[in-house]
Amino acid sequence: MEIPDPSSRCPVREQRARWERKRACTARELLETERRYQEQLGLVATYFLGILKAKGTLRPPERQALFGSWELIYGASQMLLPYLEEGQWGQGLEGFCHHLELYTQFAANAERSHTTLQEQLKKNKRFRRFVHLQEGRPEFGGLKLQDLLPLPLQRLQQYENLVVALAENTGPNSPDHQQLTRAARLISETAQRVHSIGQKQKNEQHLRRIQALLSGRQTKGLTSGRWFLRQGWLLVVPSSGEPRPRMFFLFSDVLLMAKPRSPLHLLQSGTFACKALYPMAQCQLCRVFGHSGGPCGGLLSLSFPREKLLLMSTDQEELSHWYHSLTLAISSQNN
Repeated sequence: MEIPDPSSRCPVREQRARWERKRACTARELLETERRYQEQLGLVATYFLGILKAKGTLRPPERQALFGSWELIYGASQMLLPYLEEGQWGQGLEGFCHHLELYTQFAANAERSHTTLQEQLKKNKRFRRFVHLQEGRPEFGGLKLQDLLPLPLQRLQQYENLVVALAENTGPNSPDHQQLTRAARLISETAQRVHSIGQKQKNEQHLRRIQALLSGRQTKGLTSGRWFLRQGWLLVVPSSGEPRPRMFFLFSDVLLMAKPRSPLHLLQSGTFACKALYPMAQCQLCRVFGHSGGPCGGLLSLSFPREKLLLMSTDQEELSHWYHSLTLAISSQNN
């Protein structure tokens, strides 16, 4: 048996073969998942949207709020799939990119969609019965409508991963290299915009939640231009006397200290009274102790022009998280 001469190996050909194997594997995954994605889009379009339109169970404004650009996204997938099945990856994905704005619109509507679904399930008995009936169909495999509604945004993340991998494993001499590279860039940019929209929506939810927990004039502007970073209990160490537990809410620009209201209060039990707002742009932070990772917790010193705070926690890991979050807030204000 003839043994291949190691010197006859061609690294360039081997690299091209690896690229081709990865490209074929990625292309197959993109095709198979697109078929499943389109099937799920079609199920929702048929058994929810189509029947809701026919029966008038939801008025058009509520239906639009709930499903957004779902039908247009379904149409975009229907146009893309034949190209993938014929192996025309570059041409198909280049055309698909003309519909990416639909995903941005869908993301911008996501919070409204979730709110509409919860409201209609709560107050619209006819709609509630309809949803329960449709979810029981075997085609949905036990999935609920609330599980299906985020599907386009989940698919966009898959598009980014798969199309970027497809472009990276397509040689520069391939006829669809430029098309795939351009499609990967456009899809990645859209995914980043969608991620930013989602982060903004989550932040606004946090701000509304915290606003509902707090009272006092100092909290009136809480929902404008602030990013929520973390919250939790810390002990305030006074110059004399025992440490006092306080709830702290850290935002991108301020640290809010709050005191719990009495559980016996009839109207405001479970809420907090805002005691102070500290501007992070004027904060000097240092860790007094708690560097060693031991079990005894630690102490943070926060200095402001007119006041100094000593904050203690018996959980050193929790204190470390606070230290890093406070450092982030201070640096963001001073950059």
